[in-house]
Amino acid sequence: MTTIIVIYGLLAVCLVASLIKSRQKTKKAFLVAGKALLKMGPSLLAIIGIVGLTLGILTPETIEKLVGAEAGFIATVVAAVIGAITLIPSLIAFPLAGSLMRSGATVMTMSVFITTLVMVGVVTAPMEIKALGKKFTLLRNGLGLVAAFAIAGIMGVLL
Repeated sequence: MTTIIVIYGLLAVCLVASLIKSRQKTKKAFLVAGKALLKMGPSLLAIIGIVGLTLGILTPETIEKLVGAEAGFIATVVAAVIGAITLIPSLIAFPLAGSLMRSGATVMTMSVFITTLVMVGVVTAPMEIKALGKKFTLLRNGLGLVAAFAIAGIMGVLL
């Protein structure tokens, strides 16, 4: 709660400073931000919807069984495969992973999911092969997979 108060306090101070310096630029910035918010509205609703549906369908007990500590290393491998195959925007994947972690998923499993989601592209591989070559694509995806497990291991130890 203290962090939120500090952040909003700093926000208020910066807003007042901006208004003092130039009301016109501050007003213009608010208009640009408002337009950006309207453009992002559908994506934000999609995030809320997907996270809500996931958490509505899967109980915390189910989540813990599938991707929690008791699922072990198999859950991490499955999360890596799902992350490598799916095309979920990071904007949706991060809140989803956070919600799954609050429901019992492990840091290691969610780390490998997010990392493979970003670094490994099974679905996009054919297009990448055409543009960059088969050897490069396989090497990049293979190294991305190895790096994802390394990052997940480090995250599991640190957190």
